[in-house]
This record gives sequence, structure tokens and C-alpha cells, in this order.
Amino acid sequence: MSDLSGKTVAIIATDFFEEPELVQPRDALREAGATVKIYSTGTDPIQAVQGDTDPSQKVEVDGSFADLDVSRVDALVVPGGTVNADRIRVEPEAQDIVRTAMELGKPLAVICHGPWLLVSAGLVRGKRLTSYHSLADDVRNAGGTWSDEEVVVDGNLITSRNPGDLPAFIKAIEDALS
Repeated sequence: MSDLSGKTVAIIATDFFEEPELVQPRDALREAGATVKIYSTGTDPIQAVQGDTDPSQKVEVDGSFADLDVSRVDALVVPGGTVNADRIRVEPEAQDIVRTAMELGKPLAVICHGPWLLVSAGLVRGKRLTSYHSLADDVRNAGGTWSDEEVVVDGNLITSRNPGDLPAFIKAIEDALS
């Protein structure tokens, strides 16, 4: 495990995010010494789900999207969950957040259905990435190259397919921050 003391990571999500895709990176990065903050459309706790449909825990957030200054974080994480991903992709502030992370060259780690936000933000063209398999056509239609691998790193963009890929996904985030 890397020593990420002094690093700050932001996670952006809405209700119905896939629980392990937020909780496991949050906990692993905190355990490695990073400060991890969660941002959403508002400041109320957000609802996690397991397997896209079964509500589980609620997770406290540290602020709204408007409170997040991407220039002050070292990396950005976007979990999936079909409903979360479908909701977050149409949020102009969320689109601006991922665009800013790309422009600043910050590690941008996106998993499962999360790449829908990248598609909507216009960030896929010319990029190689992975996602949940049902997004392959969306990625290709947006000008990206989709690959069926547990983790794909293209510059500062880190992507993974599903919760089963979390160990490789988390390691890629830690490597990018080290």
C-alpha cells in the first residue's frame, strides 16, 4: 500500500451509487493516508445500492458539487451504479468537474457505468477506456476505444468495468497518486 499522506481525493456521486464502488476506494485511500471527501448534488446523505437495485447504507457527503474546487484535490473518483450514472451524467456541474479534472491532468478514476458522465461531458473522443460492458457502444459512438480489461489507464484517465475490478482500480489510483 502506498503512503498517500497529504493527498486529497474527491468522490462525486448521487443517490443509488453502487456501494462497493464508492465505499471500497474511499476506505482504501483513507487507510493509505489520503483525505477523501464526497460531493453530491446537495448536502443530504446519499443512498447506496448493491447490485443496482437493493438499497443498503446511506453515506454522508462533505458538500455539494458547487463546493468542490477541483484545483485543490489530487484526484477525482466517479463510482457507477446505473441510476447514479444516469443522473450524474446530466448534471452540468458534474460535467464541469470531470472536464476540469481532465484539463488539469488530475487522475480521474471512473468505474462501471460512471463513464456515461465522460460521454456526456465530451471527454471520450480519442481515449482508450473500459466500463461496464453495456456501455461499450456508448464509448465507441462517442469516439473512444473500448477495451474489456479490469483496468485501463490512458494518461490521467483510469477506468474499470465493475466491482470485481476494484482491487486493480484502487491500485491504479494509488499508483497515480504516488
